[in-house]
Amino acid sequence: MRRILVVDDSATMRKMVIASLRDLTDVSFSEAGNGFEAIEQLEVAPFDLMILDLNMPEMHGLEVLKFVLEHPSYHSTPIVILTTKGDEDSRSEAIAAGAACYLTKPFQPQFLAGQIQDLLTSVPV
Repeated sequence: MRRILVVDDSATMRKMVIASLRDLTDVSFSEAGNGFEAIEQLEVAPFDLMILDLNMPEMHGLEVLKFVLEHPSYHSTPIVILTTKGDEDSRSEAIAAGAACYLTKPFQPQFLAGQIQDLLTSVPV
């Protein structure tokens, strides 16, 4: 079973993302409301993929992205940025920091599911 962590300060958005991915098989979901919660959850058990918002209180998503990808135990975890920030600077900065994919809100559920499926397929079990 593949594990996906959805990190967004909006509980409604987390639910929408998970609902969009409901047709993926052999996948379980966990949620975090901010970057600190995400890092705490990583310490408990690794994830196969993370979906991460950038604009969050306490710890910006870019900080989480950099922390995860610089950590020896998590550096190969694909991280999908899903944010309202559609400017090229934000996109370039996240991709340069190692994001596997950069998507903006509002999102198309089928497109998100396709991107996640492609990434999960490319990650060894």
